[in-house]
Amino acid sequence: MRALIQRVSRAAVHIDGKQTAAIGRGQLILLGVQKGDSEIQAEALAAKACKLRIFEDDAGKMNLSVGDIKGSLLIVSQFTLAGDTSRGNRPGFETAEKPERADKLYRYFVKCCADRGIPVATGIFQADMQVELVNDGPVTFLLEK
Repeated sequence: MRALIQRVSRAAVHIDGKQTAAIGRGQLILLGVQKGDSEIQAEALAAKACKLRIFEDDAGKMNLSVGDIKGSLLIVSQFTLAGDTSRGNRPGFETAEKPERADKLYRYFVKCCADRGIPVATGIFQADMQVELVNDGPVTFLLEK
């Protein structure tokens, strides 16, 4: 399971020209579910993402988590994070989990984050989405479990 986490001042999801989800300051999390991933990995990744200290404190150091700043999460399923680009120029997706199981683990990851008391907005699984964001910093991390 992979999560691309971006510190944002705002982010939104649009589907068919309509905004369906939005957050202010917080994290945009693009989540990729791979074959063999489990609820154990989803729990561990959610814990890490929610505790990740990537927001600046009064001294200007990355020392605060999204919960510390009372921020929000926008979590979007992103199967292309499971893409393999090691051969040729066209990515392969053999390592991406099948949609039914990926959706279940995506929803479980969202629940694990929400259970930590952090406001969560989401994209819509398998929808054609346009994701708009203002990356604050820019600050971006790739987490894998």
